[in-house]
Amino acid sequence: MLLKHFFVEKIAHSSYILAGRETCAVVDPQRDVDVYIDAARDLGVVITHILETHLHADFISGHMDLAQKTGATIYAPKSGACTFDHVALVEGDVIEIESMRLEVLETPGHTPEHICYVVTDTARGDTPIGAFVGDVLFVGDVGRPDLFPNRAEELADKLYHSLHDKLLQLPDSCEVYPAHAAGSLCGRSMAAKYQTTIGYERHYNAALQIEDKAEFIRSLTSDMPPAPDHFSRCSDINRQGPALIADLPALEELRTSQFNARLEDPNVIVLDVRGYAAFAGLHVPQAWHIDLAGNFPTFSGWVLPTDRDILLVADDYDDARQANLWARRVGIDRIVGYLGGGMSAWAAAGQKIEDIHVISTEDLHDMVTGSDSIVLVDVRAPGEFEDSHIGGAINIPAPDLRSRYNELHPEKPTVLICSSGNRSSLAGSILKQYGFHEVHSVAGGMMGYSAAGYAKQCAVCENPHGSRYFTNYLATS
Repeated sequence: MLLKHFFVEKIAHSSYILAGRETCAVVDPQRDVDVYIDAARDLGVVITHILETHLHADFISGHMDLAQKTGATIYAPKSGACTFDHVALVEGDVIEIESMRLEVLETPGHTPEHICYVVTDTARGDTPIGAFVGDVLFVGDVGRPDLFPNRAEELADKLYHSLHDKLLQLPDSCEVYPAHAAGSLCGRSMAAKYQTTIGYERHYNAALQIEDKAEFIRSLTSDMPPAPDHFSRCSDINRQGPALIADLPALEELRTSQFNARLEDPNVIVLDVRGYAAFAGLHVPQAWHIDLAGNFPTFSGWVLPTDRDILLVADDYDDARQANLWARRVGIDRIVGYLGGGMSAWAAAGQKIEDIHVISTEDLHDMVTGSDSIVLVDVRAPGEFEDSHIGGAINIPAPDLRSRYNELHPEKPTVLICSSGNRSSLAGSILKQYGFHEVHSVAGGMMGYSAAGYAKQCAVCENPHGSRYFTNYLATS
């Protein structure tokens, strides 16, 4: 038995190859699947099985592309009601791959249809050696049960039983292979490790220390971080079977005149993926801004409309290509072109530009302590805002400004702040689309403001991968 781990940064997604001497399975594959084909070739094995633990909410799975390219069979939970060709699995089903025996456990909670695969290497013995647990159990955390409207308490109840009555019945030595690590929004405070053991989690996972079921349910159905828009889309796309990447539009390089002509179509939008400083200096009017160097896939899936074609502005072709790859991973499939020559070519052609005024933390401090009449909007998540914020600031998370912009006045000077500058630039691009004229973004955000000594350090910014929720929960319970 050989286990190979794959990790996709930004969305913090883990997938695996489980290989014998001649054949292998791929578990919870990412959408761009050549990494598995190349790895299998290097290992000298053939991909025969594609195993899905659940209908992933935060990314588009690669099961359709991988099956099309390799001829492997897809296995998925029967309760997922998938509409593509697959083997539907229920509790107690067994998959044999050479000397490896994979037993199916139904483990609803994070999603209604979730299953786990418990692996026994029969060449070594009859004790389970590992478990592919998807998003039910993480290192230091458990899957969030609140992704389905009005079902959070029901799913939290099921999650409790999936954990305590099934997974925690496995031997302490059994290894745990989750589908995510720190940085994913499928949990609240998972650690940065890629794998763990049942015994380690039994002793050190704070969520598992809450033995009372009612308290466990309460802990997982209150104060959860916001769920991005694509979480409600991706699972259904994965159920139906995503479009093959080969069938998606090619990324066309457009001259300035071609790019400008495309913008006459109301069903076309512009996405600028350069750094926030570059976007602030000059950008195409009405452009969205999501920094490729930041959490690009999450915010792309969260805020971009899926019913329009998208034209990219990037520093170069490679960045445009990377942006397209990341966008496809979260179901944004309508990027059709990019601006050849970038903003330099756009400006040289005499086209209209817009800007956002970037200010320093010192400038902001002068504003909030002086007599300037401004509206300060903190566009971080509520948990970050509660931990540390500037007095008088209004908290509207950046994605929410798409619908809550009307709570602000477009004629008033509006200052936007986040943790670093990326989300405030996204927020600024949204407000500019709604006619806000004087928009300022704080360079360095609250991290810079705190470093300058004007506010206490935000614990979320300082330690983004810490188990801050459950630590606080247990301390106050």
